[in-house]
Amino acid sequence: MPDPLAPGATIGIMGGGQLGRMLAVAAARLGYRAHVFTPEAGSPASLVSAETTVASYDDRDALARFAERVDVVTFEFENVGLDAFEVVEARVPIRPARRVLAIAQDRIAEKTFLNGIDVPTARWAPIRGREEVAAALETVGLPAVVKTARFGYDGKGQTVVRAEDEIAPALARLAPPARPFPTLIAEAFVPFAREVSVLVARDPAGNVATFDVVENRHRGGILDLSIAPARIDVATAATARRYALAVAEAFALEGLICIEFFVTGPGEVLANEIAPRPHNSGHWTIEACAVSQFEQQVRAICGLPLGDPARHADALMKNLIGAEIAALPALLATPGLIPHHYGKTETRPGRKMGHVTRLYPLHGLPDEAGIAAAFAPALA
Repeated sequence: MPDPLAPGATIGIMGGGQLGRMLAVAAARLGYRAHVFTPEAGSPASLVSAETTVASYDDRDALARFAERVDVVTFEFENVGLDAFEVVEARVPIRPARRVLAIAQDRIAEKTFLNGIDVPTARWAPIRGREEVAAALETVGLPAVVKTARFGYDGKGQTVVRAEDEIAPALARLAPPARPFPTLIAEAFVPFAREVSVLVARDPAGNVATFDVVENRHRGGILDLSIAPARIDVATAATARRYALAVAEAFALEGLICIEFFVTGPGEVLANEIAPRPHNSGHWTIEACAVSQFEQQVRAICGLPLGDPARHADALMKNLIGAEIAALPALLATPGLIPHHYGKTETRPGRKMGHVTRLYPLHGLPDEAGIAAAFAPALA
């Protein structure tokens, strides 16, 4: 195992969004500098980082200069071309490794990897051309979810096909005839009971730590609410953790990842996708755990001892999406709420502008009515 990076070292962060912002803050608290590489000036992460390189991910010269100024590189956004990481990897360690990114970027590679280590997923089939559509949908059955194999995020690049007459419109959206056919994947629609996720960290020595399984609710394909801990039985939580640890070990992970699952029955889950970075569903850890997901990422990539991921409170975390950020003054005035603003200057529908957390005593989550009213009256 390499020697730990000492405080004062510089952590390079690929991507300038809110995950990079919170990662940079966690790094600073432990005495590290953050250097962000992002194509956008004034990005959320750049506002709290010691240094920023503003350049395209295709700018090999800028990438090389960036790599020479940092001691380790991680990423807060996986939809970056692998060529960029090839330039960086030749000069400085990347954690998690480029192989992890390559698998997480491609849904076909991801499903192949998961099934190869006996982590179950929904039935799936690749679609590499229009002539393969019918066979793929016959394999998985209807209803099905058809997705682009690469670069989908927050519900983008996917559509549900419930009947044969919906196939052509779905293809028109995902693979317009005037453009080259993108690789797609068809997945069987899963009638799940809940969606949950697990954060797992692993350091270069092979030590691992998992946070509690969290329950997630989406609105319009975007995470709206996370409930910590997930309201599932012990066996189901143990199964999700076991699969998450299997993924981390198979990757020989150095860093932190999140695995999302569908709960299909007692003790039964299906893996949905891997995020090779801190995750929106882990923001509750900032206030409800002694070590947040962001600090755990810093510890893992720097070779520091992993922190205790046990929660000291139950929590609800709600995203502030689009115009909901206008409720910030009311959120600040409401006792018990902990709002975060990401520093974004342009509000757009569907854009994550911040989040707000409410803590509860251990084993003290409210019922459904209490959850619905948790952020009222600031958020109706």
